[in-house]
Amino acid sequence: MIEEAHPPSGELSLLIVDDDKAFVQRLARAMEGRGYEVSVAESVREGLQLVESRCPAYAVVDMRLGDGNGLDVISALKQRRPEARGIVLTGYGNIATAVTAVKMGAIDYLAKPADADEIHAALMAQPDHKPTPPENPMSADRVRWEHIQRVYELCGRNVSETARRLSMHRRTLQRILAKRAPR
Repeated sequence: MIEEAHPPSGELSLLIVDDDKAFVQRLARAMEGRGYEVSVAESVREGLQLVESRCPAYAVVDMRLGDGNGLDVISALKQRRPEARGIVLTGYGNIATAVTAVKMGAIDYLAKPADADEIHAALMAQPDHKPTPPENPMSADRVRWEHIQRVYELCGRNVSETARRLSMHRRTLQRILAKRAPR
């Protein structure tokens, strides 16, 4: 059983920022059923406005939104309310973005599709709690792909520079980048 963190100042206000309306509706209902007072935003702009006006104790923010990066909402939330707990959801999971999310103040980073139980557990997890090992960890091919993606992002998405740093042929790297992530 996971020991839960106490909510900041005892309140369960939650901001959900995501542009997938169906997902937001399901998640909002499920979180309200767990006792959260939910506010919803569909853009970075709306999310920032809600942070300014209500400054919730918790936030669930999609990484990529139509008008920008959801990390801006996490950063604004942490500036206004340092004890707030925010997590980032994304359908484009890679190690580099997870590290960035945590550096900007997110307490966790979950890949979509994440369900309400996973999200609630992440929001309530004790800071020193070690998560249980995954049932289906990343394959070696996926770890390799994640590493290549991280270096590619750090090189400003420059294929030639990435290939040089990874000591691989540029055409080989281009073929790897053109493929979908392995499972």
